[in-house]
Order: sequence, then C-alpha cells, then structure tokens
Amino acid sequence: MTETREFHIGDILSIIDGHLVSPRHIDGVYDILNWMTGDNLFTHQLPRASEECAPSLREQHPDLAAVVFPEGVSGEEPVRAWLAEQVRQFGEHRPVSPLAVGDHTAIDPISEMKMIRPDMPIIGIATE
Repeated sequence: MTETREFHIGDILSIIDGHLVSPRHIDGVYDILNWMTGDNLFTHQLPRASEECAPSLREQHPDLAAVVFPEGVSGEEPVRAWLAEQVRQFGEHRPVSPLAVGDHTAIDPISEMKMIRPDMPIIGIATE
C-alpha cells in the first residue's frame, strides 16, 4: 500500500494546470512537489519537478485534470473566488501519492543551475 498525504486541491491544480492557485501560494507548491519527489527542491528545480509530477496527479485525480483555469482571471480575489468554486465542486483536500521510484530524477541543485545557466557564475557561501 502506498502512503498518501492530503493536499489542498489548489496545490494539486497548481501543478496540473501550471497556474499558481494554491491558497498557500508557493509554499503549497514546494510542499506537494517535495512530497511527491522525495526531494528538497530549490526554486529553479520547481518547473522540472512539476513536469515530472503533473502526469501522476492527472492519473490520481482525473476529475481535477479536466479543470481548466479560465483566461482573463487575475488578481488575488478573483483567483480565490475561482478556487472556492472548485472546492465546492470537488472538495477541499485530496490524497496524493508520491511518484513511483524512477519517475523523478534527483539532480544536485548547483549542478542543475549550471545546466540551466552555464553562463552564470555561481558563488558558494558557507553557512557554518
């Protein structure tokens, strides 16, 4: 049996659709992607992790996969109103399973930044 964790549908929809509609904003995105990948992602790794996780979320929640964020909706209040309607229709929380082994490629954050921006100097800072 696969362990699951409950997530707000706004977290799930943010990954499936690509629009940030999580009520906890980017924190919700970090939480669901870190849970699903078993990784501790850096900001520049979120797009790749979202691409890895979206198919699994669509499979786990096909009804949410059909939800499309409407064009022209912008601003916090209209987004909250739209999300509230989705919560009424689909429920507030859903169980989410992590990705299957092999569905996520763990890449060192510094190495991945060098792959994304080979022209950008990266300066390491010791914290201890």
